[in-house]
Amino acid sequence: MRDIEEVARIAVDRGLAIHQGLGPGLLESVYESVLADSLRQHGLEVERQKPIDFTFGGTLFREGFRADLLVEGCLIIELKSIERLAPVHGKQLLTYLRLADQPLGLIMNFGCSTFKEGLRRVVNNHVNFASSRLRVNQIARNER
Repeated sequence: MRDIEEVARIAVDRGLAIHQGLGPGLLESVYESVLADSLRQHGLEVERQKPIDFTFGGTLFREGFRADLLVEGCLIIELKSIERLAPVHGKQLLTYLRLADQPLGLIMNFGCSTFKEGLRRVVNNHVNFASSRLRVNQIARNER
């Protein structure tokens, strides 16, 4: 398995190339399909619409939610194709990360005019990152 930061870097690079190539405004499912294919072409294992089980109150919930993309078993990518992200989108991904016990996730919103506008990084107990990256508590504060 590759380093999670390398996986995230490849995913961001591929997302940017797709946004530049296709432009904004297509259906989310189109971006999901194209991104999954592009990541596979770069040697990454990708699962689309990955069912995630979780336990709450002693009960196992099978397929409690579906991650748009699970890359290399360690990076959740949530895709959007909307005009702008809302604070709830970061909170949703953080909850997914916590329930799936995953350290890192990306929101890629292909509906924005630039890819940078629609890209968000969300971490969950991930300690191996550079100073330019946000920690979970910083994201939560910024979204209130």
